[in-house]
Amino acid sequence: MSRELFGRRCAVIGMVHAQALPGSPHYRLSIPGIIDGACREARQLAETGVDALLIENMHDRPYLRGAAGPQVVSVMTAIACAIRREIDLPCGVQVLAGANEEAVAIALAAGLDFIRAEGFVFAHVADEGVIESCAGRLLRARRSWGADGVRIFCDIKKKHSSHAITSDVSLAETAKAAEFFCADGVIVTGTATGEPVDIADLAAAAEATKLPMLVGSGASLENIDALFEHASAMIVGSHFKQDGRWDAPIDPERVKSFIDRVRKLRADAA
Repeated sequence: MSRELFGRRCAVIGMVHAQALPGSPHYRLSIPGIIDGACREARQLAETGVDALLIENMHDRPYLRGAAGPQVVSVMTAIACAIRREIDLPCGVQVLAGANEEAVAIALAAGLDFIRAEGFVFAHVADEGVIESCAGRLLRARRSWGADGVRIFCDIKKKHSSHAITSDVSLAETAKAAEFFCADGVIVTGTATGEPVDIADLAAAAEATKLPMLVGSGASLENIDALFEHASAMIVGSHFKQDGRWDAPIDPERVKSFIDRVRKLRADAA
């Protein structure tokens, strides 16, 4: 499925971090300014060779738990439509925190290809509070809205969370559960934004499921060779920014160096 969507092995998905949206504590820019900034990031990433884009309301911290207001949905939809008009790459959306139905609605309206979903299977304690599983409700919403073409890539034992309540359920078993509950792909992360994935965990999860395996944090030049062996795709945010900081501007040279290495690995594996 990842080859079908992204067209190549170990696809690179570049993060577009929309500036703070109306209603959030850090909201400063005008709505046209927010849309223009997101489009600028998307163009920079596309021009330097990423295979896909993922739009996220990262600057809306602290995040609401499992919900987003109508103003967030409307502006994220406007951003997604603007990027979709400009750039011919697979594109997805995530709405923090765990606003997965809102993400499907945005993707449906803007013609996006996938969403990143939190809390798909099993509950966990995030910094926003308890995130409960949503697979049954989310897939029923997707079907009833006629949005079956929107793929759902779900985080398992995700970053910025405590998983003590599911400590007896391994990452591999969680991946199996996501497959059983009809996810389209699973996402493995480190402990926080920009933190690398444990390669042994990634390998175990990849072995446990036939679903596409996405890396959701910490991909860098330092670990790309190891990730390449197991990952269907890599979602890259922090590493593509100046000094590796998620809230900094994009550094085209960092993106180019990463893309060049991935292309070399693909050529060697061909």
